[in-house]
Amino acid sequence: MSLGVPAEHALIVSAILFVIGLAGVMARRNVLFILMSLEVMMNAAAFAFVVAGNMHGSPDGQIMFIFVLTVAAAEAAIGLAIVLQFYHRFKSLDVNHASKLKG
Repeated sequence: MSLGVPAEHALIVSAILFVIGLAGVMARRNVLFILMSLEVMMNAAAFAFVVAGNMHGSPDGQIMFIFVLTVAAAEAAIGLAIVLQFYHRFKSLDVNHASKLKG
């Protein structure tokens, strides 16, 4: 008797999280909210990797999760540095000001 969550339900949750993140990226104009939405999308993809690995009985999904976490940490560090410079220059976090960054 298995008391675990069915894989289909977990993949549906992963897809819902990915769509929520995608909606946040498309709808928001604030750089911080866009970065947070990207994090939600990466976590949804990582969750799908873990579920798929569990379905096939291999640890490959967990290994991919570690890679996704590594990329997310690098994205957070570089993204926050860019946000700080963006705010320092424009005193706003509105993405529409990015068109003024022509160098």
